[in-house]
Amino acid sequence: PLSESTLAIVTTAGLHRRGDRPFGPGEQGYRVIPSHTPAAEIVQSHTSLGFDRVPTMRDLNISFPADRLRELVTRGELGAMAPTHYSFMGALRDPRLIQEETGPEIGRRLRAEGVDAVLITPT
Repeated sequence: PLSESTLAIVTTAGLHRRGDRPFGPGEQGYRVIPSHTPAAEIVQSHTSLGFDRVPTMRDLNISFPADRLRELVTRGELGAMAPTHYSFMGALRDPRLIQEETGPEIGRRLRAEGVDAVLITPT
């Protein structure tokens, strides 16, 4: 049951902690976002003509709903948030590196952190 599960967020919104290296165009690496990171310390370096960043800038929970997950934990509807969440760059033309290397690496990290479920959020 969700009330006994640990959940992590994996996003392709190009989010990272303020002070972390920003994502570059087409980058296939990832950034680690500890679950205790305040929303004000998370920024988006993913830019594209294909989407409007303003809503996410106004409310990070649109792309990274950590506050909503905390509320679910408080109400007992979610067991726990994972200790860390992961962010990738979206709009990739060739996701081969993610498929073959960084994706499986994140899978291993999530498993090691005891994560039962992942919420995948888009750009």
